[in-house]
Amino acid sequence: MEFLRLLEEIRADWLNGIMLAVTYLGSEIIFLAVALIFFWCVDKTRGYYLMSVGFVGTILNQFLKLCFRIPRPWVQDPQFTIVEQARAGADGYSFPSGHTQSAVGTYGSIAYTSRKRWVQILCVAVAVLVAFSRMYLGVHTPLDVGVSVIIGVILILALRPLFYKENGKYIPWMLGFMTILALGFLLFVEYYPFSQGKDEENLASGIKNAYTLSGALLGMIVVYIVDEKWLRFSTEAVWWAQLLKLVLGIALVLGVKTLLTQPMTSLLGYHWGRLVRYFLTVVVAGCLWPLTFTRFSKLGAKS
Repeated sequence: MEFLRLLEEIRADWLNGIMLAVTYLGSEIIFLAVALIFFWCVDKTRGYYLMSVGFVGTILNQFLKLCFRIPRPWVQDPQFTIVEQARAGADGYSFPSGHTQSAVGTYGSIAYTSRKRWVQILCVAVAVLVAFSRMYLGVHTPLDVGVSVIIGVILILALRPLFYKENGKYIPWMLGFMTILALGFLLFVEYYPFSQGKDEENLASGIKNAYTLSGALLGMIVVYIVDEKWLRFSTEAVWWAQLLKLVLGIALVLGVKTLLTQPMTSLLGYHWGRLVRYFLTVVVAGCLWPLTFTRFSKLGAKS
């Protein structure tokens, strides 16, 4: 807490704004956008690798949160203040840091698979800044951030060979393992007898994320099977067609995710509705939208 109090003393309105913008780079929506950029426009194998590092890291992160159940810094010390605008994005327990985990996994994976030095430097810098921003804003301690960095780096190094050896032979096995891991986490949050130190709000956050991950990973399994057997879509197109494909595709995915919220919740309840909603959103992103990619690849092509 001493380090957080030191950062608390140097806060300024202009720096708060910068740190709030930086910390957003570790959010779920940014992870989704970056993953889709690589999956749709760069290289599918790289996209699967990036998403796998992110998903496994999130499952481990959420599992550790519920195992240790360490409260946020302002709960540990009621005299400590945070940047209030950051409170909304700081749900669940404190240890370890989810935003840091996401940032290190996402930008670290890009850096590790890139041959361009400027890309490597930029990605590492962004990951470090996101980690620092979580402490500056007062929503995480150095321990929260440090453990997330270690987990992220380990996953980046450990998972890469599974996607780049023997022409992606292990990708379906990895997707299956991740789905089992997510379903196992779902069973854990539903049936483990959380009694001592139980916090309903933070536990609810863990349960919500368990259903989200399970739905997304089941969707990834469907996407992989459909693409391998039938779609085999190409990621190539001229730059402006790629940009158009990306903007329209992300708008579609976010629209589907939003529009399905109410009907799925009404039909299946909050948790199962969330699982099905994320499952369908991933299927739309990986199966339905790529059906248009042949048209995008023809845009700007010379006859």
